[in-house]
Order: sequence, then C-alpha cells, then structure tokens
Amino acid sequence: MSRVWIYLFPALCALVLPGVHQVEGIEVLTSSELEAVNGTDVRLKCTFKSTHPLSEESVSVSWSFRPLGKTSEESIFLYHGHAYPPQDGKFKDHAVWSGNVMKGDASITLQNVQSSFNGTYSCQVRNTPDFQGFAGEISLRVVQKVSFSEIGILAIAVGGSIGVVLLILIIYIVVRVFRRRDNDMDVEMEDHKSKDQVL
Repeated sequence: MSRVWIYLFPALCALVLPGVHQVEGIEVLTSSELEAVNGTDVRLKCTFKSTHPLSEESVSVSWSFRPLGKTSEESIFLYHGHAYPPQDGKFKDHAVWSGNVMKGDASITLQNVQSSFNGTYSCQVRNTPDFQGFAGEISLRVVQKVSFSEIGILAIAVGGSIGVVLLILIIYIVVRVFRRRDNDMDVEMEDHKSKDQVL
C-alpha cells in the first residue's frame, strides 16, 4: 500500500498544485451606493488590483445591470483593448468608458441618467492568468431634480425672512438713537433752565 502512495503522491501533486497556484484573484473596489440627479452624468467608479502585470491585451472589463426588484442581469458595457459601448437598449448613447486599465481603473460614466437607471451595477475584471475575483457592486438611486420654481419660492421665502428681520433691527436701532437724542436734549434743556434760575 505504501508503494502505491509513493507512485500516486507525485501524480496528485501535479494535479492539485497547478490549481492552487492559479487561485490568485483580482481585487475589485467600488462604492456601495451612489445618488444622481435625473438628467445629470454620474461616474460609476471601479478600481482593481491584480497580482499580474497589466496590459491592454490581458485586461477585460464587463459591466452589467440589474433593475430594482429583478434578479436577472443584462450586460451593458465591455472593454477589451478598447471600449464596446451598448449598441441598443436603454443604455445606448448613455454608457461611456472613463477608466484606464493601465492604472487599475475600470470605471464607466452614465450620461443623462434616467429614473429607469435605478438598480445595481456590477463591475467584473479579468487579467489573464488571474481568475475573476468577486464583482464590485454599486447601487444607483436616481432622484428628481428640484424645479426652478421651487428654488425660486424657497429663495423668496428665505430672502423675505431675512429682509423682515433686518427691517425690524434697523427700526429698533433708529428708535433707540432718537430716544437717546431726545433724552440728551431734555438734559441740556434742564441744565439751561437751572443755570437761568441761578442767574
């Protein structure tokens, strides 16, 4: 039996060790949550670290999107050597490459975001021979922007309140000044009267 192990051990090592050697992953980093105003641009930042040298040919990036309340994902962006933006669907002309794989940056930018862009975005990076690590996920929430009329009403309300407070303060100061002046004049008059009486 021991002779069998002597022959089997090198064969098992040859099978197992290459697999252990390849268990090297890519570390993908993203922010967990983002908020963007409807109609603006937002950068989905995704950075990565690899245990192997980076090159335009070896690094590939894929972005996918999962809408709110759904379990299925759709691919929305690919990068391998150069960018492959979506050719159809809701992200066409909205998703653009804004990363630099040589600097460990796999980011994309969503232009003119819509409320339908609410959901989770996954960033996956490969760098041969590194196997794919965990995907970075970003939860994006698109909010409605405040209309100009609402901003105007708010500005008028705040400005009006400040104006009223300043007006009250000015009136108070003016009244105090005039009272003091009247008091000073009364004192002078009394001084004159007392001098006249002495004379």
